[in-house]
Amino acid sequence: MSPHIGPEVAIYTDGGCFPNPGRGGWAVLIHFPNHVEELSGSENNTTNNRMELTAAIKGLERLPVEQSARIYTDSEYVKKGITEWLPGWRVRGWKRKGGALANQDLWLRLDTLTRSHAVDWYWVRGHSGNVHNDRVDELVQKAIASGR
Repeated sequence: MSPHIGPEVAIYTDGGCFPNPGRGGWAVLIHFPNHVEELSGSENNTTNNRMELTAAIKGLERLPVEQSARIYTDSEYVKKGITEWLPGWRVRGWKRKGGALANQDLWLRLDTLTRSHAVDWYWVRGHSGNVHNDRVDELVQKAIASGR
């Protein structure tokens, strides 16, 4: 694989569901070197965790292959899953120690995408005044309300 291209891109992600499970929304804010992109969408009959994972996937899908990125998420599920739990799932054939892996389809997709990029993952506290995290939360709420 050739060297990763830079400069790094900052990606803020969020997902939510109301009720959970129910109608969900995801959102991504991508800070490219020369512009900012906002992406969002919604799904019916989904969960909060699926929307959090979808946001991270959608953000990485927008990047050129081998792009370096910092991803900021307020989901400990996503952060711990990708940085701590995923290597064990791989070894166990995509199963948890206790059995089936929830959201396996999305974890597989996220794993594939992270292998094409240099990604550093950061957890940010939700609803704590981080302007970028607050913006993706706002976009999630709009996506849930509008159903698109």
